[in-house]
Amino acid sequence: MKTSRRGIRSFHDITRSDVDVRRPIVTLFSGGLDSTYLLHRLVQAGATEVHALGVDVGGDEQPEQIRRIADQLGVRLHLVDGRAAFVEEFVKPAIAAHGVYLDTHPVSSSLSRPLIARTAVQVARDLDAQMILHTANRSQNTLRRLNGALEQLGFQGYFGTPYDLDPVGREMKIKELRAIGLDEMSERSASGDSNLWCREFESGSLDDPENHEVPESYYRWSATPGSLGTQDLEVTYRAGTPVAVDGRELPLMDIIELLNRTVGAHGLGRHTGLEHLADGIKVLEVREMPAAWLLLASRRHLETAVLDAEALREKIHVEQIWVREALEGRWFGGLRAACQAFVTELVAPITGTVRWRLAGSRTSTVSIVAADPKYVRSREDWELAAIREELSHLGGAVHDGNGNRSGQW
Repeated sequence: MKTSRRGIRSFHDITRSDVDVRRPIVTLFSGGLDSTYLLHRLVQAGATEVHALGVDVGGDEQPEQIRRIADQLGVRLHLVDGRAAFVEEFVKPAIAAHGVYLDTHPVSSSLSRPLIARTAVQVARDLDAQMILHTANRSQNTLRRLNGALEQLGFQGYFGTPYDLDPVGREMKIKELRAIGLDEMSERSASGDSNLWCREFESGSLDDPENHEVPESYYRWSATPGSLGTQDLEVTYRAGTPVAVDGRELPLMDIIELLNRTVGAHGLGRHTGLEHLADGIKVLEVREMPAAWLLLASRRHLETAVLDAEALREKIHVEQIWVREALEGRWFGGLRAACQAFVTELVAPITGTVRWRLAGSRTSTVSIVAADPKYVRSREDWELAAIREELSHLGGAVHDGNGNRSGQW
């Protein structure tokens, strides 16, 4: 990352001579170890007007705990409900664009970071704050996603993360926070990020790709005690967007919440794999995303039923450009918007239903019904009709499949 006078990359940057810590400072706050420790350090540095911002995107954060931490540290807390905006402005476009990283897992934090950054800029402008801080480190892609979004949004103050050049060990953070009465931070064995679309885990006990057994307690949506047997479930799409489950129309947010529980109960929607950092190094991440898995797979089935093969091939190519722009922190850039316009046009005719039989590892579709399909429902009938049409121009005979002929050469 390039260093600029506006860039915050270490704790020293926060207290340098051209930074006034008595002016309002906005920090992104989840209630986790890193963001809590940052608040502690800001108070220690003499910051007198610290504003901790939590944006609710449907994750695991507990508002009561967040409020207690903010009160104990003496900072002002801002909790913003961003769930509706997250679903309509970020998840819905990702569904249309089939936002899947290298054909492995649905992108998630790439969708929430632009919204969080936009909210932070709005709050900072309202407060006349000179600084927006977050807590991503260089082993997290969130660093360039937040910084990229803040840059594209035109925030004119200081912004960045002090952990970029000045990492603090986990044990040191826990020790200092324990000293001021925040004992629960020692219970965090891995870093987590969650929203309505996906729950992610990384670092800590999950650092090593060669040894990363995931505790079952980490999972919530797909944590199920035993088998539920089989269950049929149908999802309906209109113009490429999910609109109903089992014939009941619901807002997209409700569909996602319902499917996370229903699909997850069959143990579906887990992924463990590697993601690249800016310099090409790979890091391990664990995900849980039952609704995202089923909704994206269902829409792809309908796309395949409706679109020409060449259109679908080009869409898949553009999808990965879209994913790259989102991953690299360029959500608000022109190329991502252009890709979005392309896929939005292509998914306009994607209307229909997909019925699944949920049965753990044996889960499969049992019905794909498109409103304007290109598929045939009887291969024999289609073959006979195609042959009849071709030969009709030549006056030839057509067999009906039972040895009978019609027409003459």
